[in-house]
Amino acid sequence: MEAGLVLLVAPWSPFWFRNVFAQYPAVADLLANPYVRGAVSGIGLVTALAGLAELAGAFSRRGRQDPGRPSTP
Repeated sequence: MEAGLVLLVAPWSPFWFRNVFAQYPAVADLLANPYVRGAVSGIGLVTALAGLAELAGAFSRRGRQDPGRPSTP
């Protein structure tokens, strides 16, 4: 989930252009393209939602008890 949030926010922050690859003009033009930024944010959104779904599944499994196991007081 954390990686998804970073990918969602990073393309729209000043941090986006502070990397080694932004020194090359072709890559800098690509990084400045709003469609590329939107695509990276979309991947971040999907990743964050997958992380939330996994977290929800973990919480729902934790609340359920195995029917074959006796309950402890």
